[in-house]
Amino acid sequence: MSGNDAVEVIGTIGMFTLVIAVIVTIIVQVARTARERAVVAREGEYRRLAETSAQTQEGIERRLAEVGGRLTQMETRMAAMERVLKDVE
Repeated sequence: MSGNDAVEVIGTIGMFTLVIAVIVTIIVQVARTARERAVVAREGEYRRLAETSAQTQEGIERRLAEVGGRLTQMETRMAAMERVLKDVE
């Protein structure tokens, strides 16, 4: 093996190492980017779910207030009917 051959082998090994390092770096960066996109998408879904829950809860509270109002009216009417029935007896 001459000095020229040794330099070519070392250069080839160096270039191979450089190419492998660049490829690994690219793969790591792509994976990191994909992971971040997944996290952002998941957070968006959680945000939408929380907003939907809050809206649903507000609707339920509104309906509950309506039902409570109606129940109060019915109790008032029922008391009036009881008074009328007692008067009739």
